[in-house]
Amino acid sequence: MITSVKNEKVKIWRKLKKKKERDLQNQFIIEGFHLIEEAHKSNWQIAEIIYQEGIECPKEWLHYPLFEVTDNVMAAISETKTPQGIVAVVNKKNNDEKEVNRALIVDRVQDPGNLGTMIRTADATGFDTIILGHGTVDLFNDKVIRSTQGSLFHLNVYEADIVEEMERLQQVGITIWSTGLENASYYHELEVPDKIAIIVGNEGSGVDPKLMKKADQNVMIPIYGQAESLNVSIAAAILMYEVVKK
Repeated sequence: MITSVKNEKVKIWRKLKKKKERDLQNQFIIEGFHLIEEAHKSNWQIAEIIYQEGIECPKEWLHYPLFEVTDNVMAAISETKTPQGIVAVVNKKNNDEKEVNRALIVDRVQDPGNLGTMIRTADATGFDTIILGHGTVDLFNDKVIRSTQGSLFHLNVYEADIVEEMERLQQVGITIWSTGLENASYYHELEVPDKIAIIVGNEGSGVDPKLMKKADQNVMIPIYGQAESLNVSIAAAILMYEVVKK
């Protein structure tokens, strides 16, 4: 049992709270039984599981490297206010070259809850790919991971240069819609293509105008009340559900 927060293993785990260290070690931490089970059922690789004294690991997890720790060590590793007493270190994985049918492209979204919610909604609507543009909040931020509720492990999610990805997708016959007001049509007045990628943008400034110009179609959502705009994760949800209705 590991009892000290000064233990070398504990120091390594605690470092994974920072993006710089996650990038260096190519690993990230997830917390709680549900997220670990979702990772276990997926094609992501769990490197090790850390559990608090008195917590029982499910039998199907016992083949992973296991580390028992005291409550003070768990408190030092955990990011949640009420930890479940179990966390796992997961290896990042490279982008899989999978066929794209429906993708969400995220341009500089900053709020972890927004990104996590969009990933969860993309999973619910049957989207297969999430592309994160540079300047978007880190996918492996603890709040992002928790907001996805495990959907992170069900989709092909990766960071890339959006301009390059748009060109690549268009070359293979994928139509790109960008949210925005300039030269835009209402989404419900358009015919939805069989293969589509939707771009949503920064909470304050929206989609970069350069990306909007490269898109095949700019779309907007009607607002019937006094609100100036919609939350980006709500706008993304409306459009993703509209796409799957067709």
